Amino acid sequence: MSKKILHGILVGILSSAVAFALAVDGRLQWIENRTWDFRVRSLATVGTATDSIRLILVDQHSLDWVKTENGFGWPWPRTFYEPILGFCKRAGVKSVTFDILFSEPSSYGVDDDETLAKAIGDTTGYVQAFFLSNEQGSAVTWPADTPNMQTSDVSISGDASLPQMLRASFPIPEISAQTTVLANSFAESDSDAIIRRILPFVSFDNRLVPSVGIGAFLAVYPETPITITRKDIQIGNRIIPLDSEGCAILRYRGPTQTHKAVNAAAVIQSELRIREGEKPTIAPSFFKDSHVFVGVTAPALLDLKPTPISAVFPGVEIQATVFDNLLSNDFMKMVSWPIVILATLLFSLLSGIVGRLCTTGWQNAMAFVVLLPLPFIPGFIAYEKGYWLPVAVQEVGVAMSLVVAVIMNYTLEGRQKRFIKTAFRQYLSPIVIDRLVKNPNHLSLGGELRELSIYFSDVQNFTTISESLTPDKLTALLNEYLTAMTNIILDEGGTVDKYEGDAIIAFWNAPLDLGDHAIRAVRAALRCQKKLAEIRPDLKARYGKDLFARIGLNTGQVVVGNMGSNQRFDYTFLGDAGNLAARLEGINKQFGTFVMISEYTLAQLNEQFAARELSKVRVVGKAVPVTIYEPMFKEDYKVHSERITTFTKGLHAYYDGNFKHAMDIFMTIKNEDPPAAAYIRKCSELMNKKPEHWDGVWVMTEK
Repeated sequence: MSKKILHGILVGILSSAVAFALAVDGRLQWIENRTWDFRVRSLATVGTATDSIRLILVDQHSLDWVKTENGFGWPWPRTFYEPILGFCKRAGVKSVTFDILFSEPSSYGVDDDETLAKAIGDTTGYVQAFFLSNEQGSAVTWPADTPNMQTSDVSISGDASLPQMLRASFPIPEISAQTTVLANSFAESDSDAIIRRILPFVSFDNRLVPSVGIGAFLAVYPETPITITRKDIQIGNRIIPLDSEGCAILRYRGPTQTHKAVNAAAVIQSELRIREGEKPTIAPSFFKDSHVFVGVTAPALLDLKPTPISAVFPGVEIQATVFDNLLSNDFMKMVSWPIVILATLLFSLLSGIVGRLCTTGWQNAMAFVVLLPLPFIPGFIAYEKGYWLPVAVQEVGVAMSLVVAVIMNYTLEGRQKRFIKTAFRQYLSPIVIDRLVKNPNHLSLGGELRELSIYFSDVQNFTTISESLTPDKLTALLNEYLTAMTNIILDEGGTVDKYEGDAIIAFWNAPLDLGDHAIRAVRAALRCQKKLAEIRPDLKARYGKDLFARIGLNTGQVVVGNMGSNQRFDYTFLGDAGNLAARLEGINKQFGTFVMISEYTLAQLNEQFAARELSKVRVVGKAVPVTIYEPMFKEDYKVHSERITTFTKGLHAYYDGNFKHAMDIFMTIKNEDPPAAAYIRKCSELMNKKPEHWDGVWVMTEK
């Protein structure tokens, strides 16, 4: 696992470095813009100043009303704006901002322009938009009779760099002369043409020109000191953070008309009705102490802009948003790159490590599902706190880490899995192989000390059987027998060590841990005997031979692992516990039994099976005796319980050294119980030559 974690760390570091390089090169900006727009739409909310702003919109209804009732198309006579300004004055508004250009004299004559100019002169805090750019506009200098921004305290630090505009389209002199602040209506858009930020100030002819939204603030607070640096602009006690391009990031308040709005026709009608002594459509109190923005929203007037909120968003509402952000003092701020790098690195490291630790397709899928959206969480939290935290670079870091980790898993783990399948497919069940493939750490190549339940089986009289069959029939018989037995062993989770002719050697609890290995081994042995009894008649009918097999089982510590040479090896075991299992298989011949287990195996069966004690034996080469048992399914024990009880009484008499009494008991069941018949022979032998020191142990003289 430590190697996988190290791999994951390296993957995370490299992925975050690549993601950051792509971000610096600008290749991720289009992704970042999409994620930002999603955050804006999801989290946009009103500010402290939102309710103090009102919109008067020249919408399609207003155009239709003027056309129908007064017979004028667009552009309107400028006398139509006079009632709007008059109504605003009557309502006691703090400022009025016109985001409508008056760069050409009215086609309705000088009187038309002068009527509007007089109304502007009577309006407190009037802001007039005009157009600045580097390509369009006839003016290249500031007109002598046109007022500049109304503030007396501006400080620009040496590291600040204001965008320079070369051309302008100023309002006609009559309007310029009456205006409190002239403001730039140009809205800066990103490379995808969506307006996410604005230039608070630009420079034209060595004069500082505010955007319309900023101009609306300065019209109300003309003496506010302004300090401009490379990182931010301070207007009084309000801060406008700047990005690397000198732009301010807008905090949109919501969909169009989040700022309360009315159409221009309704305002004109209300003012005219008041003048005629009638009740207005809109109460002047609706505008009391508000800041008013007048603009156009009719589709044909071409002032609908793409924004994160909507593909069609009125330009006047963008300027109202600028003013709202300044008054609320909550422009968005860009998170510094060191924090972005750290966040990208952390998420990439996490993804790389988790990706390398995944071992299945399902785990890989879950890693993608959980980790890919993760960078959005700090992105959303940062937005709520007023910060733009780039998410795309983190997403790319996470995605690259996961993809590279999956590729590494497929390359490295796939090679390991193929090795495991190749190495173990001949002696492990498919289920066990699958578990090893999913958890290769369960496999320790080489040798390890482990407790196993070991299985030895041999076919009774196989030499005689083999001599009486042709090679092809012998092979067919053996294959059928071994297949049937092996299927059961593998089904019980066992590992086939090897076949030696008719003999099967198998074990449980390696290479995977099986807490119930003794139970599985005994159940496999009993199932093998039942299966053999089931197929025995058919085998005899086809091959002419009855097939019986003896099985010995023991549980104990051995060394198990891949043993052999680099060119060829076997997964096998070494140790006395295996030798005892082999001895027990042979001891079956002495007692006429077909399954025999040691006391060590019995101790781990947790009463899952019935078992009768057969003897205490001392096998060849061992000084310490071991108690041996014949296991059976509980339902089989019930069928033979009376006979087994009689046998047990005889065995106790035998242990006590009362051989005559033991023989008498065994005689009652000798015809139906092979172990009883074996004890009759043994008791007869002991009665003829009674041992000097009797301990009840049956000493085996052959393997």
